[in-house]
Amino acid sequence: MINTDSCHPLPPSDRPPAVEVILEHDRLASLISRLGRPAVTEHVRAVLSERRRTLAVGVTWPGIEAIIADVEARATAHERYLPRRVVNGTGVLLHTNLGRAPWDRRVLEALLPRLTSYISLEYDLEQGTRGKRGAALEAELATLAGAEAALVVNNNAAAVYLVLSALAWDREVVISRGELVQIGGGFRIPEILARSGAVLREVGTTNRTNLADYEKACGPQTALILKVHRSNFVQTGFVSEAEPRELAALGKQRGIPVVWDLGSGAVGPGSVCEYSGEPTLKAAVATGVDLVTSSGDKLLGGPQAGLIFGRASLINRLRADPFYRALRPGKSTLLLLEATVAAHRAGRAEMEIPLYHLIAVSADELHRRAEHLRAVASESGWDAAVIATQDTFGGGAAPGKTIPGWGLRLSSPPDAEVIAKAARAFAPPIIGTIADDGFVLSLRTMFSRDDEDVVRFLKETSALLH
Repeated sequence: MINTDSCHPLPPSDRPPAVEVILEHDRLASLISRLGRPAVTEHVRAVLSERRRTLAVGVTWPGIEAIIADVEARATAHERYLPRRVVNGTGVLLHTNLGRAPWDRRVLEALLPRLTSYISLEYDLEQGTRGKRGAALEAELATLAGAEAALVVNNNAAAVYLVLSALAWDREVVISRGELVQIGGGFRIPEILARSGAVLREVGTTNRTNLADYEKACGPQTALILKVHRSNFVQTGFVSEAEPRELAALGKQRGIPVVWDLGSGAVGPGSVCEYSGEPTLKAAVATGVDLVTSSGDKLLGGPQAGLIFGRASLINRLRADPFYRALRPGKSTLLLLEATVAAHRAGRAEMEIPLYHLIAVSADELHRRAEHLRAVASESGWDAAVIATQDTFGGGAAPGKTIPGWGLRLSSPPDAEVIAKAARAFAPPIIGTIADDGFVLSLRTMFSRDDEDVVRFLKETSALLH
């Protein structure tokens, strides 16, 4: 490698330095070691291309040091664009933008031997022939929910789509107008119904739908009765809806399968059920509906997945549908789900599932941690206070329900937006909220190990105060 640092720096010129000359500069050695020469080459060429577009006619090119600084800045910006670990101080436990339910490190370490080798994913060790993917896990899931059978796909939207496409193609699906919802990312129930090939049959009104509305709508073209969980809002006041148990009885009377898109998928007993008030998977199946769909990364506390529980005959039809192959999960999802289900069945959810652990942390412990951070902040010159918080589940689970907790508020000066921007630029980025002209970090959604990062932020960015 040419040591350009030992030579005179290349002066400004009317022509840019060659790509190879830039790459041989000692300042880029560590970047090339970390990212690889091809990736750094792309950054160099992009910087030179941008300079060519913006350089005024007659103006000389800057020296190589300035170009390398641009390359380093571009590489840093690119790395920050990739998903990275953040401190979640938002008070939203299942924050969709932050990856929803986190996973336990010890569980991942236990899975490493299988994640880093070949596994019997679709291989029957007894017969020596091809087996059925996820068969053992799906049997465990069915037992957990008290269902005849279960099926796993890659998310709950896929679960709903598969059910509608496989069971209601070109036929009617009866649904309340009050459940024609839109959830995050623009996912709308009417649109998914139309795309699946099913025909929407609306009943009732936005705020009131009763069993008689469903009875009148059911006819020869009815393939399914669909009940949808309102995942991110609640209706109050002059409202009513048909209960799943009522719909299940109607479906059996008319010979029409009833599907309940439960969405969140809690497993009881425990603090998650206590605070969320959501039906558990077992309670949903026990209503008698034919199929229940749910997410794996909401109140279950596992990886992103779509879970379908219910009658074995219907589950078998879904599994046999050609479209199922496009929706089936990979081995990492299945292994993480296996560990999540095992923790629930063994009564170890609060120890092995981070979501359950975070919810179970006592208010006294959160207050103690908040007081410690406040003391550090005050010593570093911040205007800081411990405040009570009302934290939420988020992620389309338990709308309107909150959990009491404690947090830290940093007040101006500087301006709260300035603090928030500095926190996002920190390593690791610290994500909070702005309330009452202050930057707030909720301890409920922070792991105890995250406190060390906040302490570093408070000490290292105290220059913002001057």
